[in-house]
Amino acid sequence: MSPVRRVQVLVVGAGQAGLAAGYYLRRAGLDFAILDASDAPGGAWQHYWESLRLFSPAAYSSLPGRPMPGQAGQTYPDTEHVAAYLAEYEKRYELPVHRPVQLRAVENAGDGGLLARTEEGDWRARALISATGSWSRPFIPAVSGRELFAGRQLHTRDYHRAEDFTGQRVVVVGGGNSGAQIAADLTGRADAVRWVTRRSARLLPDEIDGRALFEIATRRVQDGGPRISDLGDIVAVPPVRQARAAGLLDDHRMFDALTAEGPRFTDGTVWPADAVIWCTGFRPALTHLAPLGLRTGERGRIDTIGTRATADPRIHLIGYGDWAGPASATLIGVGRTARQAVTEIADLLH
Repeated sequence: MSPVRRVQVLVVGAGQAGLAAGYYLRRAGLDFAILDASDAPGGAWQHYWESLRLFSPAAYSSLPGRPMPGQAGQTYPDTEHVAAYLAEYEKRYELPVHRPVQLRAVENAGDGGLLARTEEGDWRARALISATGSWSRPFIPAVSGRELFAGRQLHTRDYHRAEDFTGQRVVVVGGGNSGAQIAADLTGRADAVRWVTRRSARLLPDEIDGRALFEIATRRVQDGGPRISDLGDIVAVPPVRQARAAGLLDDHRMFDALTAEGPRFTDGTVWPADAVIWCTGFRPALTHLAPLGLRTGERGRIDTIGTRATADPRIHLIGYGDWAGPASATLIGVGRTARQAVTEIADLLH
């Protein structure tokens, strides 16, 4: 049996949020470790589709202490550039990342600390930062007839490149950024694309990018300013604008059911399709915290004050709750939340 390893703070997840937490933990002089389920650095960015770009220029997408370098020929860096930046950041600050580590559960330890049980051995800590994001928990809604459809069904996380759908008829479901971007990516490559949303798609004004999203979301959290959703739901990145201008990005209302041939709409018509791509979002990956009984909020959510779980001051969550918006609008957003979490943890431990 592997010996139990001990640290003051355990960070779960080595994407941008976990690395930012590591940066501030190092500055605070705390003993910590970062557990990452992936085989390689880069977080979820190493898995996104090829055409995806950041919402913001590199200068506005940096983690604390290390500006992201620009990418030659690109105003908005691509996923490969972001993954490489995260890998370099991890190496530059010599962050103690352990991978691949599969965390099963976090429990209360007998000494008032926390016991993290993993496939590779157990860890004890006095506090924990959960920065697990949601990439591992794709959500597909319960739609009548899903099991009848004879074509291929996949989720956003399974989509890689438009060329995989050359000559096919594709339904893209979802009125958010991923739905709009993947629908735009497929235009001109797939034989036909039908973008399906529950309500009329609302693109944000063209001048709003990740920088503006972060500022709006931050004001919302701090002083109850306007919500991003008051302005729209989708960032009009260049490929989306181009597809819209070409008249190739019309959205259609959600279908009633799937048939063997394709979606059936309210007027009874069936749109024959070869594939359905569910761009229907993700759920927070927090099952490892279940033994602590933190889900006391409305609809089983974990109530938080800032990043701290209200039911347990030892637990902080980055990219969750009120701060999920600004943390995901730009990479730079996680710096503020990571600093807040580490400051409170340092106060607790000292």
